[in-house]
Amino acid sequence: MTAKTVGAGELLSPQQLAVVRERSDLRGTWLVVHAWGVIFLSMAMFAWFPNPLTFIAAVVLIGGRQLGLAILMHDGAHGILTKNQKLNMFLSQWFCAYPMLAETGAYRRYHLKHHANTQQQEDPDLILSAPFPITKKSFRRKVVRDLTGQTGYQQRKAQFLNAIGPSDWPLSQRLANFNKKLGKSALTNAALFAILWAAGHPWYFVTLWVLPLLTWHQFITRVRNIAEHAMVDDDDPFRYARTTRAGLFMRAVLAPYWVNYHVEHHLMMWVPCYNLPRAQAYLFANGFGERMEIKDSYFDVIRMATSRPDSDDRPGELKHNARRRRVEGSMGEGFEPSQDAA
Repeated sequence: MTAKTVGAGELLSPQQLAVVRERSDLRGTWLVVHAWGVIFLSMAMFAWFPNPLTFIAAVVLIGGRQLGLAILMHDGAHGILTKNQKLNMFLSQWFCAYPMLAETGAYRRYHLKHHANTQQQEDPDLILSAPFPITKKSFRRKVVRDLTGQTGYQQRKAQFLNAIGPSDWPLSQRLANFNKKLGKSALTNAALFAILWAAGHPWYFVTLWVLPLLTWHQFITRVRNIAEHAMVDDDDPFRYARTTRAGLFMRAVLAPYWVNYHVEHHLMMWVPCYNLPRAQAYLFANGFGERMEIKDSYFDVIRMATSRPDSDDRPGELKHNARRRRVEGSMGEGFEPSQDAA
């Protein structure tokens, strides 16, 4: 069953629609530059003031911008990052998707199924939200696995094994398969490594790129997944998704580039991320605010998501991970989007 929808004309006036539909080559390009600027400045901060606190800060800031790159790739997949579609795909692919071991076209095919079937049985993202609420013990286990790199390692391992193909394939076939699925990602990551090598910090590729990707980025991706669709209504388009209010600090470390405006995105998926706050203001002005699923903070969402009594905790009861299922094309061929629910 497909998800219910609300027509754009029922939500906003023609004048309001014209404003929120507007796409900007300058703004889209600036957001990509901003993401990479934060990443390199975070590395520079640690290089200038090397100590445990600046290292942790760099990992958190870089992991947040890695999520930011995924968000900008998401807008690219919708064709709304910039007005010029060639620029949209160029930025989305080479500066957002490939560095994150993803691919915009494959993600688009997967993601549009999510929009067409939001919170229905055919929704490929339902696996991310269905297990909630869970116990606090279960959530703590997930956080530990995320922040120690275990979840990220298992997902990337599955992705690489899929890319190199079965061991009984001839070497030429395995190389061709790898090149098809991860060749451009390998190229962009090699370019990043070369830049860091030239800057005199080659080890930053491991400590301040791979490590944030496998730890903090993994954790905040989980929190984002919970906030967006866990414990929402499956029969009301104003409550299929959740918007979560976020201040400056949370936007810096957990919710970059307006990703927290998720109800607005599902109501009008053709609105660029940089226009979502304006879209929300129009929806509120038009009297839809009370109908929308909105939480005041990510802490409120986590409290609700961990409301199941610890007495019901059953480690290993639910396992929605790469051992159960590989979703082709969620972030790129062979990437597993789901996170274990045990």
